Amino acid sequence: MEENNSIVPGFDDDKNDDLTIKLERIPTIQNGCLVSLSGIIDTYNSSFFQSQITKIITAGYVNIIFKCTYLNYIASTGLGNFTNLLKLIRAVNGDFVIADIQPKIEEYFTLLGFSQFFNLSTSVVEAVDYFLKKADPANSVFPKLGNCPYCKKMLRFEKPTKVLCPSCSSIVIIKEDGNAVLG
Repeated sequence: MEENNSIVPGFDDDKNDDLTIKLERIPTIQNGCLVSLSGIIDTYNSSFFQSQITKIITAGYVNIIFKCTYLNYIASTGLGNFTNLLKLIRAVNGDFVIADIQPKIEEYFTLLGFSQFFNLSTSVVEAVDYFLKKADPANSVFPKLGNCPYCKKMLRFEKPTKVLCPSCSSIVIIKEDGNAVLG
């Protein structure tokens, strides 16, 4: 496995005891990088997190998959970091997917409505598939109009994810095929 500094020069010059970040190139995705997060993102290390991910984007990796298998906690400042990074990455025609997150953190994203803005994925394989479909839009069923399974309000689905219906507050799961079911 490549060292972080060979992927992004100087990446490991800064360290944090509470958050470990490992990098891996994704050869099947143009400008793709897998970023494995381990530990926590809180008020005290959120600027470190933002700075490190900005280094990745500056190095030209604009299609990022965040693998969060071992991310145990994220504070509201961490959510703010993800929001800022999404703006930054979309400004350079990139995108990111947050993959393999623990259920308690996924629930946090969903309840606060962030699952409507971020691409959440159950696995890295699914996240890679998202980028491959995005590169070839003919293979995607999204965006799609559909109804909330509970209140029947018309919704626009941009991607497979979990969302909170703005009308009835039901959790709606949008599947890969574009179908919506109650969560």
